[in-house]
Amino acid sequence: MDTTQDILKERIKELTCLYEVSSIIVNADVDQIQAVLLAIAHSLKKGFQFPDDTEIAIRTSIASVETVKLHKAISLNSQIQVFNQPNGMITASLIHDKSSFLKEEKQLLDSVALKIGNLLERIEIQQNETSLKRQMEHADRLSILGEITAGIAHELNTPLTNILGFAELLKDEFNENTLVTGDLDKIIKNAMFSREVVKKLMFFACEMPQEMQRVNIVPSIKNSLTLLDASFKKAQVKCIVKIEEEELFLKADIIQLTQIIFNLTINAIYFSPVHGVVTIEALQTTDHIILKISDQGIGLSKEAQKKVFQPFFTTKPIGDGSGLGLSVVHGIVASHKGTITAVNNKNKGATFTVKLPKT
Repeated sequence: MDTTQDILKERIKELTCLYEVSSIIVNADVDQIQAVLLAIAHSLKKGFQFPDDTEIAIRTSIASVETVKLHKAISLNSQIQVFNQPNGMITASLIHDKSSFLKEEKQLLDSVALKIGNLLERIEIQQNETSLKRQMEHADRLSILGEITAGIAHELNTPLTNILGFAELLKDEFNENTLVTGDLDKIIKNAMFSREVVKKLMFFACEMPQEMQRVNIVPSIKNSLTLLDASFKKAQVKCIVKIEEEELFLKADIIQLTQIIFNLTINAIYFSPVHGVVTIEALQTTDHIILKISDQGIGLSKEAQKKVFQPFFTTKPIGDGSGLGLSVVHGIVASHKGTITAVNNKNKGATFTVKLPKT
């Protein structure tokens, strides 16, 4: 580049390129990030001394593009950073070996890398805000459901108690009439089943009394699995336990803690295929005990991921479940000031993770 006019021409090209890239980023549709990065790459090409001989590749954690296959022998790189952490690279490559890059072109590449980093930061912030909003909406729905459920449970408790009481009195009065006592037994049996449903509703609504004490979760897990051994054998499902420590203490209601383990494990067994594996893992951090139960089933649909902890939602066939098991677990975990999440595994199945504070 020999003349002042040529130098000025190159500076104008670089400034025009930066303006175009800025405009693309300002008007970027985050749902079309691949197209946005490709537009930036083509605009960036025009900012170089030999645009026809220059090719651009942009690689990030969420999308990657390139104008054509790059010539790696002669290339210029600039790292993309998001919140001061490496998140990708812009590479400019020259097709002809006799060409070379200008010092100013490295500065141009760095400037565009910085702008792309800012774009990715904006996208991450938006995604986090959307995720937080969904979580809050989900928590609000569950809270409303909890209040409604608690009201229904209280309203049903009294008539169910009366049904059971009067049915038992009638049974004593007609103890010699087998036909009547047989019908009364059916009434009592169904009333008791209904009362168990009410109890589960109250668990979901966090209305059950608790006896909080410092307990070691390891024996509770092992005892629960011993009791469920027959269920594993019947379903022809294997169990793997991953607990490296013999003592994992936290403050909890031991009965409700056992209910968490039971319900999640039974659910995992139900959805596991024959010869599948259910994995139970328990570990601790400084402040929490973490319990993970994984299966190798079909996983959760998008609808199930949203509704899995809502009462009466179930993917099981009619008669196989009331849709209260996981909502009960959610209620118990919430009453212990913990959290529970359900995600699909990379290969197959789903993992339920319970995180409970130690104190």
